[in-house]
Amino acid sequence: MLLTETPRLLLRTFHIGDVDSMAAIFADPEGHPFGPGPKNRKWTERWVLGCLDNYYQQWGFGPWAVVFKSERRLIGFCGLSVHEDLDSRRHIELGYRLARSYWGRGLATEAAAAVRDLALGQLGLSRLVSRIDPRNIASCRVAEKIGMRHERDVVDEHERLVRQYAIGPGGPY
Repeated sequence: MLLTETPRLLLRTFHIGDVDSMAAIFADPEGHPFGPGPKNRKWTERWVLGCLDNYYQQWGFGPWAVVFKSERRLIGFCGLSVHEDLDSRRHIELGYRLARSYWGRGLATEAAAAVRDLALGQLGLSRLVSRIDPRNIASCRVAEKIGMRHERDVVDEHERLVRQYAIGPGGPY
């Protein structure tokens, strides 16, 4: 199902046929240098099924497929996930990952802005966060470009220090 589009992108729900495209993105060892590392096809299949069975069904949102319109190619994801702090406060996190060959074109910012608008508008959410490794300057810039501000530094579920950017009033959503 198509959720929204931008001048260059379509954002839609995932379907099981997207596993191979996302597996190539998640398997790239250089595609997420600040994260937990490459993932295999089986992990990706569980991830896509989690989008379908958990996020879309339970929350009405989730990570969404990002399609580059001119090529009609799935190039990654951008969307929302539910995150709980160590103190059990729930936040909605805006996150994304694009295939490395599409970096540096402003596509992450375009996708993230579309998701921000969808979340704060149609979905009626009042606050979003993004948690970013401080070494990931490009992702920090995306958060800033879509109006998020550095709020605090936190330790994430992988016990890494990350910057938390936020848009909307303080506290959980």
